Amino acid sequence: MAETPAVGVERIRASIDRSGQLLAVLAAVAFWGWLLTRWLNDWLLARLGIGPGAGENYFSPAPFEAAATSLESTAASLDTFGAPVGWLASGADGVALAIDIAPALATGAWYTIVLTVASVVLGFCIAVPVAVIRVYGGPARWVALSYTELIRGTPLLAQLFVLYYGLPLAVWLNDADLVGRGFVPEQAFWIAILGFTINGSAYQAEYIRGALESVDEGQLTAARAIGLTKFQGIRHVVLPQTLRYAIPAWTNELVYLIKYSSLAAFITVPELYFRASRIASSTLEYTPIFVLLAVVYLGLVLTGTAIMGRIERRVAIPGLGAAEGRKQGDK
Repeated sequence: MAETPAVGVERIRASIDRSGQLLAVLAAVAFWGWLLTRWLNDWLLARLGIGPGAGENYFSPAPFEAAATSLESTAASLDTFGAPVGWLASGADGVALAIDIAPALATGAWYTIVLTVASVVLGFCIAVPVAVIRVYGGPARWVALSYTELIRGTPLLAQLFVLYYGLPLAVWLNDADLVGRGFVPEQAFWIAILGFTINGSAYQAEYIRGALESVDEGQLTAARAIGLTKFQGIRHVVLPQTLRYAIPAWTNELVYLIKYSSLAAFITVPELYFRASRIASSTLEYTPIFVLLAVVYLGLVLTGTAIMGRIERRVAIPGLGAAEGRKQGDK
């Protein structure tokens, strides 16, 4: 039987989808393979005397630098027709630069990941009671409202400055014996976690409040009718549905925190942006360094989005806001 045009188009589309998924998997393996091997080398193998040493490159960038120099000479000799060769020279120079700064970016990525994950988790622990009080707290809801509006209405950078420079937190943490010793980060890192937790909790509380209000009030009434207290009804009936509904908004919050963690650099936290900007200031190669920085941020954001999407599909209840129903392109 002859294949219809529609079937042929569908097969081509499926082939393109499979190729895209394969490329995404290969890119994820390369990205996380680089990060994990880098951390393993710096924290364990280097201390055992195995490998190139902490913060050292796996490969020498010299061959790529030599190739870039040779290609630039060739491009100059070809005059007008040397543009494609010049692009190759730029590519070789970019690879050499990537090899050179990869250890610093990997270490900065660790700080960014820990800062983001800790802030989201701790912020969630604050956000849930704040959202519940906002919806069911009676007169106390004004306290929750004041908290969320105060935090959301002021810049995150200003909040970090108040915590770091305006309060004696840095002095107290500096006096602690463990802070800044061994693998325990400096006081600025802990203050950054506190600032991002407070800021993220206000936004998460609003996401959860919206999800709480989307649950039919009759469900809480039914819970009370079978003998549950109001607290038990919220805990066992309303919140489990609410948290499922809030996952897409949480994904936005996670993406937001990954990118805005760069503000921690302004209170000297050595995360991704801090390390990249220091290298750019010393080498004056701002454009290629910040392009590489953007690639690392993109890898982290896409990974976080993929993880949250998988969680959403795992906990989705068929027929109740299923994740598949919100996929782009599904109408």
